[in-house]
Amino acid sequence: MINEPMGLFHDVAATVPAYGKFLAERGIDPAKVTGFAELPLLDKNSYHRRYPLPQLCREGRLDALDMIAVSSGSSGEPTIWPRSVQDEVHITERFEQIFRDGFDAAGKSTLAVICFPLGTWVGGLFTLACVRHLAAKGYRITTVAPGNNKAEILRVIPELAQHFDQTVLLGYPPFVKDVIDSGEHWDRYHVKLVLAGEVFSEEWRDLVSQRAAIEDPIRHVASLYGTADAGVLGNETALSVSIRRFLAGRPDLARELFGDSRLPTLVQYDPASRYFETHEGTLLFSGDNGIPLIRYHIADEGGVIGHAEMLEFCRANGFEPPKGDDLPFVFVFGRSLFTVSFFGANVYPENVTVGLEQPGISDFVTGKFVLEAVEDDHRDRRLRITVELAPGRTGDVDAVAVSIRDQLLRLNSEFAHYVPAERQLPEVELRPAGDPEYFPVGVKHRYTRTGR
Repeated sequence: MINEPMGLFHDVAATVPAYGKFLAERGIDPAKVTGFAELPLLDKNSYHRRYPLPQLCREGRLDALDMIAVSSGSSGEPTIWPRSVQDEVHITERFEQIFRDGFDAAGKSTLAVICFPLGTWVGGLFTLACVRHLAAKGYRITTVAPGNNKAEILRVIPELAQHFDQTVLLGYPPFVKDVIDSGEHWDRYHVKLVLAGEVFSEEWRDLVSQRAAIEDPIRHVASLYGTADAGVLGNETALSVSIRRFLAGRPDLARELFGDSRLPTLVQYDPASRYFETHEGTLLFSGDNGIPLIRYHIADEGGVIGHAEMLEFCRANGFEPPKGDDLPFVFVFGRSLFTVSFFGANVYPENVTVGLEQPGISDFVTGKFVLEAVEDDHRDRRLRITVELAPGRTGDVDAVAVSIRDQLLRLNSEFAHYVPAERQLPEVELRPAGDPEYFPVGVKHRYTRTGR
């Protein structure tokens, strides 16, 4: 792994055929680049999808990499991300920080239960590999991988957990909560959680901790910031969670610090592993992967805050953070302008549109809708879709919900495999044309909205 941004740039420019062509097409001579900020941004359309897959890899060799992950795009077209064991070993450091500092897994026998979906998607098999690398390093971790099969999870835990000091569930937040709500006797298992894929509230953390008899929500519930593009980019620590909980109680300070009334996921990251920048309120990262990426624009809304800057802000506002690693912070709102995250699956407006365009549906709706993932009084996540009726028309709510669900299952691989069957039918509300709350006349329409 090359851990200095300009060093990574020069290496990638020299060894990755696609990146060399990408620069040449823009008239950029790598030898004349004097600063990282001079380099153009990459994204899937301008880079990944423009060149043959082998050319995106070092020396043009796809066969030099030993694992393939696939992410599902808005049309269901897969995006392929090759990786190597070296990628996994490197990113295992993020898991190690959680299992070592938060869970004391070096000294406690630990049952790790992989609850992410297993298959070509990055979450399950990647997490399984990283946790097994920790075991190989000497941590007292034994792993079982039922995937997102709730019945199997609830079958194996009572059988196995009794033989270990603690049990760690690793999965998407709403799915893990569903498992906890469906199980019993959690107080016997000394539960810890590793979560990824969605922003959740501190109230959610407290509620799930209470239901799972989790002793210390700050140290024993940790969220990862990860993508299929490059694995895990950062992770919650006791320091970052403590700061987030302070800011959750001071929304005025959160707005001052993050520039938004929403409370983002707040993690720490290692700049020697993943180099973050911001661009117009969104994140860029650079990192050495199976497909090395330089200034890659992932469209996540968020920002970067230095370690000293963060601690100074907290102290200036009356909060003394606990001691922790002196790593910088990255905060992430997610891609709220474009997608909604539900059980770890990206739900795209384009998928919903197809559901509204089906015969028998399209004649009584305008095609406008608002997509939200909302949390109810029980802290369960629901997919809500508010649809605009055509002027003077009425419609069948159930028919709309079924049509949207069927198209999501058809078009969106992540939705089909991540979201439990009993949660796949969206909650649909039909509102009249020009409804002032959701469909005001004369205002540019937005198809997604942050959950309430």
